[in-house]
Amino acid sequence: MKNIAYFIVKLSLSFSYLWDKIWCIAWKKSMRHCGKNVYLRPMSSDIKGLWNLSIDDNTSIPKGSTFYCTLAPLTIGKKVIFGPRPTIITGDHRTDLIGKYICDVTDKDKIENGKNIYDAPVVIEDDVWCGANVTILKGVTIGRGSIVAAGAVVTKSFPPYSIIGGVPAKLIKMRFTPEEIIKHEILIENK
Repeated sequence: MKNIAYFIVKLSLSFSYLWDKIWCIAWKKSMRHCGKNVYLRPMSSDIKGLWNLSIDDNTSIPKGSTFYCTLAPLTIGKKVIFGPRPTIITGDHRTDLIGKYICDVTDKDKIENGKNIYDAPVVIEDDVWCGANVTILKGVTIGRGSIVAAGAVVTKSFPPYSIIGGVPAKLIKMRFTPEEIIKHEILIENK
């Protein structure tokens, strides 16, 4: 009886996986850039603005991801891993227009004097690990080799090899000393 229940559960999960595999082909071709061996669950996630999304080689985007690429791009480097349910948003709402509901503000309304100050790129460099339920907001760059603790809300940029966490996220400590960073980068470059 237990084996039958196990089989039924596995079968039910396979439909979602296969549905994602089918749609993955079209989604990857619609992206600004998609590298090799990118794991993506498009039908199990909420991803907007594919034309502004770049994901490099050997990166894993789990189901339940929420990525909103507005007028600003989202760039995710090589060998980046995410825990469950990451949220990344490259834009913001304009809230200062008198006589207009916030939800009625258009992309054209975000442009003032030829500049968009409401949307800003997000860059997650190579070899970053983002824990479960991480939120990363507009204008943030997370340096290579960094770790973002589960539940963190990242509102500013951090240098390579940072360990960050909290709401809002702060630097907890560096992963390596400057000497260890040099040694680490030499070793991984030779792989």
